Order: sequence, then structure tokens, then C-alpha cells
Amino acid sequence: MIKLLILSLSLLVFSCQKQNGTEVKHDHNPVKNKIEVYYTCSMHPQIREPKPGKCPICHMNLTKVEVENIDSGKMVNDKKVSILWRCENYTDVTSTVKDVCPIDGTDMVKVNPNIGIIGQVKLRKAQINHFNPDVFTVTKMKMSKNIRLLGTVLQSEEKESNISARVDGRVERVFIKSEGSYVQKDDPVLSYYSPKLITGGEEYILARKTYISKRTREFKELLGQSEKRLLLWGVRKEQMELWFKQGKVPNEIKIYSNASGIVQKKNAFKGKYFQEGQNFFDLIDLRQVWVEMDVYEQDSALIKIGQKVKLEFTALPGHYFEGNIDFINPILDSRSRTLKVRTTINNKLGKLMPGMVGEGYINVSLKGLPLVIPRTGIVDTGKRKIVWLKKDNYSFFAKNIVTGFESQGYVEIIEGLQEGDEVVIEGNFLLDAQAQLFGGYEDFNK
Repeated sequence: MIKLLILSLSLLVFSCQKQNGTEVKHDHNPVKNKIEVYYTCSMHPQIREPKPGKCPICHMNLTKVEVENIDSGKMVNDKKVSILWRCENYTDVTSTVKDVCPIDGTDMVKVNPNIGIIGQVKLRKAQINHFNPDVFTVTKMKMSKNIRLLGTVLQSEEKESNISARVDGRVERVFIKSEGSYVQKDDPVLSYYSPKLITGGEEYILARKTYISKRTREFKELLGQSEKRLLLWGVRKEQMELWFKQGKVPNEIKIYSNASGIVQKKNAFKGKYFQEGQNFFDLIDLRQVWVEMDVYEQDSALIKIGQKVKLEFTALPGHYFEGNIDFINPILDSRSRTLKVRTTINNKLGKLMPGMVGEGYINVSLKGLPLVIPRTGIVDTGKRKIVWLKKDNYSFFAKNIVTGFESQGYVEIIEGLQEGDEVVIEGNFLLDAQAQLFGGYEDFNK
């Protein structure tokens, strides 16, 4: 009876393993990695031979190498990564289907995160015992950048002025002692002999007297024209009143300043003859100054009109000034690779002087929440930027990436990585050396 029961169970098991004459196999390891065997030279890793022998370059014995090939389509979590779409201007906004960017309305661009796999390394247990990689999980982060600028104080061209001759004449006396003297508006600056001014003054006195006696429209117009002419020549109303009371025009007529400022250049001295339009004095007003700053090329795209800049000058340590960017030069300096920008600073106390140098700082918040990784996770070859990703405790693979701005040790990732990827940030150069030892990087997608 017991034997009959055992025989029945055996037949039942056997029948379950077949279905319509086909045997069902349970494959617990459906993806089998192939072992590639070749022989290379330790001094010339570009040599790959199928059989043992001598290096054709240095004639050393070739070394046997076994490499386990891994399907690049199963690099990330053992499955292919689906194609994503992202906003062109807001790289953190993605979609699994083609759509329109919800922020700016532009068409999304296609991004295939699986593109860019260029290398793979599988370490042996003996190597793992001496290799402790540190990984960082790719994440989104709000980025801000503190831009440093070098600035120089300049006199504001908007505040430049001059005291000029409005009629021909000769300087009789100068009331300003030297360059660097401060002149306030309405201060007398020199006395002037001008036959044209004297004639115009005499015509004014005559026209005024005639109008007082006649009171006709014609003489009123003549008086108005003579008065306007003298005002345009720089004569003040109180001077005309004095001339009328005295009944004559003096030979020396005082000229008054029409602006406030520091005398930058003194052209007038006794006996010098001036023609109309020539400057007696050049003035600068330092109550407001310009600060011209240099922005490095890599930061130039972040500078915008209206941004607040904080400044500290070498001559005034511990004192900070603030202004807003009000000018950006549209042309980059091809020699220094810098962009000139400018701000205007209030200088009512006169502490800032042209020629002073200082440092400026602009804090810029980048748009959106971009994917970021630490700067140490990137192997920059000059031609491309590479990161090493962890597949498991023994396997790692390299990818090309496209980076954006860098801030406080973190780098924005434009293309090549997804949120959640594990990037090696310590030990990646050992993986790079291991990859170079076995022939360098290749594009596994080709």
C-alpha cells in the first residue's frame, strides 16, 4: 500500500512538469553574462590578442585578461530606462510622454537617460576588500550661486559738468585757487572782460528805460529779447538789476558756476582769451560714483540688470556699500575673458574716491529644482565629463553627462542621470584607472 502511494506521487510530479509535451524549465538566472578572454600587454593596454604570445611593441609576455560583459540595457536596476521628456529651460521638469512645458509653454525635448554608457568595471572579491566607494544618490536641490567680482571706482560720467565761456572774452581774475577745489553752484569763479557782454548789457539798460517811458508792445518785446540774450550768456538777473540801477555795465563781469563739483581741470588763468564754447573749468561730482566690475565668462549669463551687488573696498575694510547693476557691456573682453558691468553708488560722505579697488558679491538663485551631484563625483577629461554609477557591490559603469552651473560644491546635471541614481563620489578615480587599464572608454550604445 505504501509503495503504491509513493508511485502515485511520483507520477503526479512528473506530469506537472510537462504541459502538452513541452517541459517547463525554471530559469533563476535568465541573463547570463559572458566572459570575454583576451591577452594584453601591461605596458601597452591597447594590444588585444586572442592567444598568448609576445607584445609586438615591447616583446613582453602578454597577460591573460578575463572581462565579464554586462548588458548595457540592464545597467540601471537591471532594466532599460524609459525615454523621458523635459523642459528645455527648466531641466527639473520632466514627463514620460511628449508634452508642452507647463512653465513657459515651449515644446519639451527628448532625453534618453540610457545614452552615454561608455565603460564598465566588475571588481573581484580581493579588490573589493581594499575598495570602499562612497556613493551619492542623485537628488533635486534649489541652487544659489555667490558670484565674486573685482571692481574699481570711477567718476560718474553722468555727473560730469563744466563751466564754459558763452561769449568771447578775456579772463581778468580767477577766484578758484587750484584743481581739486570744491565749487558749489552759484559760486563766483572768475571775472570776465567781453565787449559783446558789455554791449548786450547796454542794450538791456536802454530797452528797459525806453519801455518804462513808452510802455508799448514793441519796446516790451525788445526788453524781453535783450534780457533773454543776457541770461543765455550767463548773466544773472541780480546783475542786470544792479546795472540798471547804476546806469552802466562794468568792464569786469563776474561769471558764476552753474553746477557743484570738484575742479578736475583748471583751464582759466588771468589774461587768457576764451572763445565761445571753451571750458573755463571741468568739474566732477563725487556724490555719486560708478563702480565698474569684471565678471568671469562662466558667470556672465547669470548677471542681469537690477541685481543687487554688495561691495567692500580695500581702503575701507569692514564698510559695505550696496547698489544695483545698471549697465552690462554687450561685448565680452576677448583677452581677459571677462564681462564689464557697472553699478552706481551713493557717496555723499565722500569716502569713495576714483581709483579705489574692491570686491563685489552677487547672490543669484537658479531657476527650478535641478538634479545635482557633488563636484567630486565627476571625472573631467577635458573633452567630456564622466560619472561612475554603482550597479551592485561588485559592478560599476561609467556614463557621459552634460553639466550646468556649479554652486557650493554641487553641479547641476542637464543630461545623463536620473533622480535616484547612485553616483560614486569617492573612489571614482580608481574605477577610472581600472577602466583605462583595460582599454579605456567606449560607447556601448554604438
